[in-house]
Amino acid sequence: MPASSHQLIFHGSLVLLFGLLLGAPYAKAIKNNAAANIINSWRVAHLSLPIGATLMFAIAAVLSALAVSAAIAWVIAVALIISAYGFCISTPLAAICGQRGLSSDATGLGKLVYLGNIVGASCSVIAAVALVYAAFISL
Repeated sequence: MPASSHQLIFHGSLVLLFGLLLGAPYAKAIKNNAAANIINSWRVAHLSLPIGATLMFAIAAVLSALAVSAAIAWVIAVALIISAYGFCISTPLAAICGQRGLSSDATGLGKLVYLGNIVGASCSVIAAVALVYAAFISL
């Protein structure tokens, strides 16, 4: 198994743990009858981060089967890792500050939510394009 796969597994496990731990503030928001948008934001954080971690585990498992250079494998791995940490920042902050981070006009912590979303989304696209390329080359 290449080192890039090991990194995906390690960072995926950290993201998985963090996402699962966000179940505590999610439950607290429900118990405290927080606003619906805040509860939804905690739900998104609690559910989407483990899904991202699962994606990292799946890619780690197939990365060695792709007939591409180590550089391409690292592009995929690093892009997924950066994406995951971008969302680790943006999703809980969105719940904390009540901003969705969908506009660059955000204020305060909303700017950080927006930046995390931009980093997460753009790195996800980079990883997906590199993965499609790797899969095509490996046919």
